[in-house]
Amino acid sequence: MEKTRVLFVCGQNSARSQIAEAWLTHLAPEAYEAHSAGIEPAPINPLAVAVMAERGIDIARKRTKLVAEAVAELAAKGQQFDVVVTVCTKAAGVCPFVPGVAVTERWSFDDPGAIMAEGTASQEEKLARVRAVRDDIERTLRAWIADRKSAERKIAKEKA
Repeated sequence: MEKTRVLFVCGQNSARSQIAEAWLTHLAPEAYEAHSAGIEPAPINPLAVAVMAERGIDIARKRTKLVAEAVAELAAKGQQFDVVVTVCTKAAGVCPFVPGVAVTERWSFDDPGAIMAEGTASQEEKLARVRAVRDDIERTLRAWIADRKSAERKIAKEKA
C-alpha cells in the first residue's frame, strides 16, 4: 500500500510543524510520508531541537522551507500531498492552496517561538513549556493515527 503523504504547516516551519513531521515519521513510518513547511520560514527553534532530542529524535539538521517548495519537491516526483495539517492559527488563516489535497485539518498548539522570546521565564521554564507542546503534538498524532486506522478498517469491512 502506498504511504499517505502529509504536509504539516506552521508560520515559520521552525518548531510545531517540524515536531509534528518528526513525530509522524517516528510513530508510523510504514503508513505515512511526513513533510513540513512554513509560510515565512525561519531557523529551527533550538528549544524544539532540545525537547525532541530528549525523546531520541534528532531534528537539528532539518531545513526549513516554504509551502510552495514542499509542494514543488513532490510534484517533481509526480506526487502530491494527500493531507495538509496546519498546526497554528496563523498558518490556518493564510495557508496557500495545495493542489490535489483531499483532506485539510486545522490544529492549534502554543508557539515555541513566542515561548523562547519571553524575557521573564527561565530557560528551564521555557523548556518545560515547549515539552508540553511536544507532548500535545504527540498525543494529537497518536489519536489521529488511531482514528485513521479505525476508519480504514471500517471501510475495508464494508467492502468485504
